[in-house]
Amino acid sequence: MSRFNNSPRVNLRQLFWLRCLAIAGQLLTIASVQILLGVHLPLAAMLFVVALEALFNVSTFWRANQVRTESDVELFGQLFVDLGTLSALLFLSGGSTNPFVSLYLPALAIAAAVLPWTLALILAAFALGCYGLLEFESIPLNVREPANLFGYYRTGAWVNFVVSVGLIAWFVARMSRTLRARDAALASAQQQLLRDERVVALGAQAASIAHEMSTPLSTISLLAEELRIAANAGDDRGLAGYRDDLRILEQQISLCRSALARLQSRAALPDRQWLGRWLHGFAQQWRLRHPHVQFGLRCRVEFDHVRIEDTVAVGQTLTILLDNAAHVSRAWVSLTVDRLEDRLTLSVEDRGPGIPATLRAQLGKMPVASRQGGHGVGLYLAFVTAARLGGEIELDDAVPHGTRATLTLPLSIHAHETAQVE
Repeated sequence: MSRFNNSPRVNLRQLFWLRCLAIAGQLLTIASVQILLGVHLPLAAMLFVVALEALFNVSTFWRANQVRTESDVELFGQLFVDLGTLSALLFLSGGSTNPFVSLYLPALAIAAAVLPWTLALILAAFALGCYGLLEFESIPLNVREPANLFGYYRTGAWVNFVVSVGLIAWFVARMSRTLRARDAALASAQQQLLRDERVVALGAQAASIAHEMSTPLSTISLLAEELRIAANAGDDRGLAGYRDDLRILEQQISLCRSALARLQSRAALPDRQWLGRWLHGFAQQWRLRHPHVQFGLRCRVEFDHVRIEDTVAVGQTLTILLDNAAHVSRAWVSLTVDRLEDRLTLSVEDRGPGIPATLRAQLGKMPVASRQGGHGVGLYLAFVTAARLGGEIELDDAVPHGTRATLTLPLSIHAHETAQVE
């Protein structure tokens, strides 16, 4: 008879509203029987029982506002009072001959579903004991026209059957829906756990590789510096013509060191920066990584009060999307920043051949090998990182051709007193 949220159990607030309906139904039934059917009931005693039930319901409402989670013992006490109230009203109105005596069953069905079996058995024994007492002790109905008693009983039995069937069917349907929702949530949690395990494994591999790269990278940096010095000094080994190439090589080495530093910084607190200031620095750094790619940056709105809460994570995600775009489209890659209501969108477009529909459905869910030689690990990490930031990544076709990858993040707006650095 109760409503419940994410688990097949009731709570105090739901029992409060259910008991309100029960009190209204009891008063309506007493009035109908007394006025329309001419049955003389012990009104004072029955109204006293209903009044006590109402007072108990008021205390239930107060209690519901004091606790977040109800114990099984407390729910047991609530249902025990409901069964006791029903027994008292039945005692005053015919006992076991009252057609509403089968209302014990919906209450026991709820108890069996939401309580441990020991407590449910206690309630069942209590209901059986009350029913047994009603067989021998009760106040008989004082009917104005005894000849119509069987007709009254049939009418009451029909109403009781409809109410009981409706309550039990509704309760079972609610429980089935809740169990299905719980199973779906459990399956989703298991999938999330598998994704997290993959990410942890990839992160451990990345940390190991970064540790292994530090020594050869230092050696390469030292040799590049010696070659640049020799080229500037006019060494007779013919290195003067490679000055520009050596300068680019040193820039790339510097970028590798920055990437390793960012990997180490992931263990620290997230780096928070204002969007405009961070975005232009990020774009300049990415241009150094891909000097031969035509790159365009567009901001369609002003972001003077927008802050990036984790620039390292956002930067890594954007870098993956931009690197993938540059891999298939060196002629043109763009990054467009826009605002959509309370969301920040960063769209990366390319003019490549596009992503096949069959492959697009798998990207981001697991590493997937592509025809261009990639394995989808970077894009998989980008999807996971976006989800951790509360956002998402969508892949669709660009116009006239190519791919558009849109990173959507929650918009974080803060007061910013200083002017944005252009």
